[in-house]
Amino acid sequence: MSSKAAILADIRKNKPEDRPLPSLPPDPSESATDDWEVAFREVLAASKTTFVAPSELADYIRGAGYDTIASNVPEFDGNLDLGTIADPLQLAGVDLAILPARVGVAENGAMWVSETEAVHRILPFITQHLILLLDRQDLVGTMHEAYRKIRVNDTGFGVFIAGPSKTADIEQSLVIGAHGPRSLVVCLRD
Repeated sequence: MSSKAAILADIRKNKPEDRPLPSLPPDPSESATDDWEVAFREVLAASKTTFVAPSELADYIRGAGYDTIASNVPEFDGNLDLGTIADPLQLAGVDLAILPARVGVAENGAMWVSETEAVHRILPFITQHLILLLDRQDLVGTMHEAYRKIRVNDTGFGVFIAGPSKTADIEQSLVIGAHGPRSLVVCLRD
Protein backbone atom coordinates (compact mmCIF):
# COMPACT_ATOMS: atom_id res chain seq x y z
CA MET A 1 0.00 0.00 0.00
CA SER A 2 1.34 3.43 -0.95
CA SER A 3 1.78 6.12 1.68
CA LYS A 4 -1.00 8.14 0.02
CA ALA A 5 -3.42 5.20 0.22
CA ALA A 6 -2.47 4.61 3.86
CA ILE A 7 -3.09 8.26 4.77
CA LEU A 8 -6.48 8.26 3.01
CA ALA A 9 -7.45 4.98 4.71
CA ASP A 10 -6.60 6.48 8.13
CA ILE A 11 -8.68 9.58 7.34
CA ARG A 12 -11.65 7.43 6.34
CA LYS A 13 -11.40 5.43 9.60
CA ASN A 14 -11.48 8.63 11.67
CA LYS A 15 -14.32 10.30 9.82
CA PRO A 16 -16.98 11.59 12.23
CA GLU A 17 -20.50 10.20 12.00
CA ASP A 18 -23.06 12.07 9.92
CA ARG A 19 -25.24 14.45 11.88
CA PRO A 20 -28.79 15.36 10.97
CA LEU A 21 -29.31 18.76 9.38
CA PRO A 22 -30.99 21.36 11.58
CA SER A 23 -34.67 21.90 11.00
CA LEU A 24 -35.73 25.11 9.33
CA PRO A 25 -37.87 27.56 11.24
CA PRO A 26 -41.53 27.69 10.23
CA ASP A 27 -42.69 30.37 7.83
CA PRO A 28 -43.99 33.51 9.51
CA SER A 29 -47.71 34.00 9.33
CA GLU A 30 -49.20 35.56 6.21
CA SER A 31 -50.41 38.50 8.31
CA ALA A 32 -46.83 39.72 8.58
CA THR A 33 -46.62 40.75 4.92
CA ASP A 34 -47.21 44.46 5.68
CA ASP A 35 -44.33 44.38 8.14
CA TRP A 36 -42.15 42.67 5.53
CA GLU A 37 -42.47 45.60 3.16
CA VAL A 38 -41.61 48.08 5.91
CA ALA A 39 -38.53 46.06 6.91
CA PHE A 40 -37.54 45.56 3.26
CA ARG A 41 -37.68 49.30 2.58
CA GLU A 42 -35.76 50.18 5.76
CA VAL A 43 -32.92 47.77 5.03
CA LEU A 44 -32.54 48.92 1.43
CA ALA A 45 -32.82 52.60 2.34
CA ALA A 46 -29.79 52.13 4.59
CA SER A 47 -27.82 50.95 1.53
CA LYS A 48 -28.77 54.07 -0.45
CA THR A 49 -31.32 52.26 -2.60
CA THR A 50 -34.05 54.43 -4.11
CA PHE A 51 -37.70 53.37 -4.28
CA VAL A 52 -39.87 54.60 -7.13
CA ALA A 53 -43.61 53.99 -7.43
CA PRO A 54 -44.76 52.08 -10.53
CA SER A 55 -46.75 55.09 -11.74
CA GLU A 56 -43.61 57.28 -11.60
CA LEU A 57 -41.06 54.86 -13.04
CA ALA A 58 -41.40 55.81 -16.72
CA ASP A 59 -40.89 59.51 -15.88
CA TYR A 60 -37.94 58.61 -13.65
CA ILE A 61 -36.25 56.69 -16.48
CA ARG A 62 -36.88 59.45 -19.05
CA GLY A 63 -35.69 62.17 -16.66
CA ALA A 64 -32.42 60.43 -15.83
CA GLY A 65 -31.14 60.72 -19.42
CA TYR A 66 -29.49 57.33 -19.80
CA ASP A 67 -27.94 56.67 -23.22
CA THR A 68 -27.92 52.86 -23.36
CA ILE A 69 -30.83 51.04 -21.72
CA ALA A 70 -31.21 47.26 -21.59
CA SER A 71 -34.62 46.06 -20.42
CA ASN A 72 -36.14 42.65 -19.84
CA VAL A 73 -39.40 44.16 -18.62
CA PRO A 74 -42.08 44.42 -21.35
CA GLU A 75 -43.54 47.69 -20.00
CA PHE A 76 -40.20 49.51 -20.39
CA ASP A 77 -38.47 49.45 -23.73
CA GLY A 78 -34.73 49.68 -23.84
CA ASN A 79 -32.67 50.74 -26.83
CA LEU A 80 -30.46 47.64 -26.63
CA ASP A 81 -32.01 44.33 -27.68
CA LEU A 82 -30.65 41.72 -25.27
CA GLY A 83 -31.53 38.96 -27.73
CA THR A 84 -28.97 40.25 -30.22
CA ILE A 85 -26.04 40.18 -27.80
CA ALA A 86 -23.70 37.30 -28.66
CA ASP A 87 -20.70 38.36 -26.57
CA PRO A 88 -21.36 39.59 -22.99
CA LEU A 89 -18.59 42.16 -23.46
CA GLN A 90 -21.01 44.01 -25.75
CA LEU A 91 -22.86 44.96 -22.55
CA ALA A 92 -19.91 47.02 -21.25
CA GLY A 93 -21.55 50.30 -22.29
CA VAL A 94 -24.94 49.70 -20.64
CA ASP A 95 -25.95 52.72 -18.57
CA LEU A 96 -29.20 51.27 -17.20
CA ALA A 97 -30.56 47.75 -16.90
CA ILE A 98 -34.23 47.21 -16.03
CA LEU A 99 -34.92 43.70 -14.78
CA PRO A 100 -37.61 41.84 -12.88
CA ALA A 101 -36.67 40.23 -9.56
CA ARG A 102 -38.13 36.86 -8.65
CA VAL A 103 -38.08 37.09 -4.83
CA GLY A 104 -37.42 39.85 -2.30
CA VAL A 105 -36.31 39.18 1.29
CA ALA A 106 -37.44 41.53 4.06
CA GLU A 107 -34.78 40.62 6.63
CA ASN A 108 -31.84 41.75 4.48
CA GLY A 109 -33.27 43.53 1.42
CA ALA A 110 -31.90 40.93 -1.00
CA MET A 111 -33.67 40.29 -4.31
CA TRP A 112 -33.16 37.14 -6.38
CA VAL A 113 -32.47 37.72 -10.06
CA SER A 114 -31.91 34.61 -12.13
CA GLU A 115 -30.38 34.12 -15.54
CA THR A 116 -33.92 34.01 -16.91
CA GLU A 117 -34.53 37.61 -15.83
CA ALA A 118 -31.05 38.98 -16.56
CA VAL A 119 -30.71 37.15 -19.93
CA HIS A 120 -26.91 37.53 -19.60
CA ARG A 121 -25.32 36.68 -16.27
CA ILE A 122 -23.09 39.71 -16.33
CA LEU A 123 -25.82 42.32 -16.91
CA PRO A 124 -26.70 43.12 -13.26
CA PHE A 125 -22.98 43.58 -12.53
CA ILE A 126 -21.72 45.44 -15.60
CA THR A 127 -24.50 48.03 -15.86
CA GLN A 128 -23.83 51.42 -14.32
CA HIS A 129 -27.34 51.70 -12.87
CA LEU A 130 -29.92 49.01 -12.12
CA ILE A 131 -33.69 49.05 -11.70
CA LEU A 132 -35.34 45.96 -10.23
CA LEU A 133 -39.09 45.46 -10.37
CA LEU A 134 -40.50 43.20 -7.67
CA ASP A 135 -44.10 42.11 -7.22
CA ARG A 136 -45.23 42.62 -3.62
CA GLN A 137 -46.62 39.07 -3.57
CA ASP A 138 -43.04 37.82 -4.06
CA LEU A 139 -41.77 39.50 -0.90
CA VAL A 140 -40.92 37.02 1.87
CA GLY A 141 -39.71 37.48 5.42
CA THR A 142 -36.54 35.39 5.59
CA MET A 143 -33.83 33.82 3.48
CA HIS A 144 -35.20 30.41 4.49
CA GLU A 145 -38.48 31.28 2.76
CA ALA A 146 -36.65 32.69 -0.25
CA TYR A 147 -34.70 29.49 -0.74
CA ARG A 148 -37.93 27.49 -0.59
CA LYS A 149 -39.32 29.63 -3.47
CA ILE A 150 -36.23 29.58 -5.68
CA ARG A 151 -36.06 26.83 -8.30
CA VAL A 152 -32.47 26.88 -9.55
CA ASN A 153 -33.07 23.79 -11.68
CA ASP A 154 -35.66 25.79 -13.64
CA THR A 155 -33.72 29.04 -14.03
CA GLY A 156 -30.02 28.26 -13.79
CA PHE A 157 -27.62 30.88 -12.47
CA GLY A 158 -28.98 33.50 -10.09
CA VAL A 159 -27.79 36.11 -7.64
CA PHE A 160 -29.14 37.94 -4.60
CA ILE A 161 -28.79 41.71 -5.02
CA ALA A 162 -29.12 43.90 -1.93
CA GLY A 163 -28.17 47.43 -2.87
CA PRO A 164 -25.68 49.23 -5.07
CA SER A 165 -22.10 47.98 -5.16
CA LYS A 166 -19.68 49.49 -2.70
CA THR A 167 -16.44 48.56 -0.97
CA ALA A 168 -13.90 50.16 1.33
CA ASP A 169 -11.24 47.50 0.77
CA ILE A 170 -9.14 49.72 -1.46
CA GLU A 171 -6.97 51.83 0.87
CA GLN A 172 -9.94 52.18 3.24
CA SER A 173 -11.66 54.55 0.81
CA LEU A 174 -15.31 54.01 -0.04
CA VAL A 175 -15.70 53.13 -3.71
CA ILE A 176 -19.20 53.05 -5.21
CA GLY A 177 -19.72 50.75 -8.20
CA ALA A 178 -16.52 48.75 -7.84
CA HIS A 179 -18.17 45.34 -8.29
CA GLY A 180 -21.52 46.22 -9.78
CA PRO A 181 -23.98 49.04 -10.38
CA ARG A 182 -23.42 52.47 -8.86
CA SER A 183 -27.11 52.86 -8.06
CA LEU A 184 -30.10 50.63 -7.44
CA VAL A 185 -33.75 51.60 -7.85
CA VAL A 186 -36.49 49.26 -6.64
CA CYS A 187 -40.07 49.41 -7.86
CA LEU A 188 -42.60 47.38 -5.84
CA ARG A 189 -45.61 46.43 -7.94
CA ASP A 190 -49.02 45.03 -7.00
